Amino acid sequence: MTRWFLALVCGLYMILAWHFARWTPAWQVPDEPAHYNYIRFIATRGRLPILQPGDYDQEYLSQMVSRGFPPELSIDPLRYEFHQPPLYYLLAAPVFMVFQGQLLPLRLFSASLGLLQILLAFTAIRRMFPERPAWALGTAAVFAFLPQHVAMNSGVNNDALAEALILGLWVPLAEELRGHSPRNAWIGGALLGAGFLTKTTVYPMALIVLTAVGARIHWDHAPRAEAMRRLMRWLLPALLLGGIWWARNLLTYGWPDFLGLQQHDRVVVGQPRTAEWIARYGLAATLDRFRAFTFQSFWGQFGWMGVVLEARWYLFFAWLTVLGLLGLALHVSRERARSPLWGWPGLLLTLSLTLTVAAYIGYNLSFVQHQGRYLFPALLPIAVGFTIGWLEWLKRPAADGLAKACGLGILAQGLAGWIGGDLPVFPMGLLLGTGMTAQMAVRFPALRPLLALTACLGAFALDLYLILRVIHPAFQ
Repeated sequence: MTRWFLALVCGLYMILAWHFARWTPAWQVPDEPAHYNYIRFIATRGRLPILQPGDYDQEYLSQMVSRGFPPELSIDPLRYEFHQPPLYYLLAAPVFMVFQGQLLPLRLFSASLGLLQILLAFTAIRRMFPERPAWALGTAAVFAFLPQHVAMNSGVNNDALAEALILGLWVPLAEELRGHSPRNAWIGGALLGAGFLTKTTVYPMALIVLTAVGARIHWDHAPRAEAMRRLMRWLLPALLLGGIWWARNLLTYGWPDFLGLQQHDRVVVGQPRTAEWIARYGLAATLDRFRAFTFQSFWGQFGWMGVVLEARWYLFFAWLTVLGLLGLALHVSRERARSPLWGWPGLLLTLSLTLTVAAYIGYNLSFVQHQGRYLFPALLPIAVGFTIGWLEWLKRPAADGLAKACGLGILAQGLAGWIGGDLPVFPMGLLLGTGMTAQMAVRFPALRPLLALTACLGAFALDLYLILRVIHPAFQ
């Protein structure tokens, strides 16, 4: 059953990815033109680009975005991603050459990395929590059907490979927590090094690796020499691969800019900065925008953040978020030490989420980048957390309490709507569906696979609706 369900999730994802890649207009994925130009530079010139002054023009970029990237305006000046590590672009360059620079094949290349993410996310959670197979399936489904995630994986950008490498790292990390294996450590170190060559969003995983390896050394009471050998197996390939890129940047941009980020800050003159934004709009308005845009663009705010969904869909996503968070808190409080979340896998996932959130906040302290997609490097802990929370409401007594709360909510909203003359049909239907699902799951356990199938098909239908009826028409 598990394999069939995973195969279904993967198949539905590929259908969605094809439609997102096919029907999203050219360049209407954030930063896609700049990533495309990086690939084109490698494919046509046979060397890596160098980020230079003039590679970023905020006024020109704003004009292109506001006009929907008209054909008379060239994307050639958009080169502000030239500081990025090169691995994604090196892998995509053959696709560019074979298909003569067509955009769709490059998007499908990224989409195939999204499929790899689903499989790796399932494998990682399955190995971390082998006694809870439903957690792995739910996590895979979140990766497959989260609308914004599908949209980003169906565009040309290095996030797809960075996330795949992060998820790939979690698999040997899960094995390391069970017991040290030299082969496993070398593979993990190579994946971390590949991450260093892909994007800086992978870099926090180095701390996760050190924490996991250190914990295993402590449990095994390994002698100092053995501890050093274990660390070297993990770190040597990572440092060798990363060192190639860092040395190149030092030679290109000078000391101490081994990541090229200082050069990036010098080049992107005109990009909205947080201090200027606060001075212009005020702290309260800035924080409110940060809150709203982060939430909306995590679930679904498409194009260059210009395609905003109807309020009812954000209400639906907010309801899913609340159920997930409250259910997770209920799980932790009810199961206490019995929950595998209290073990090292749960602690490492929490650390990953903390580091990603801190990096996102830190980035926004300098630049106005209120985009929830920057949390996707920690989508694994987010997805498994939501899955645990949602599943918790399908058990007694939580299911009974949820059904009663939904019933009271329906009555309250119905009464308010009757008095005001405007019946809130969508929120009432949402509460009704939630309560009925919880009760069906506890009263008829044999129906749970059918409910899971219904949820996946519903998520698939929603995503298909969004790309065909909302996103694509919005650009016409």
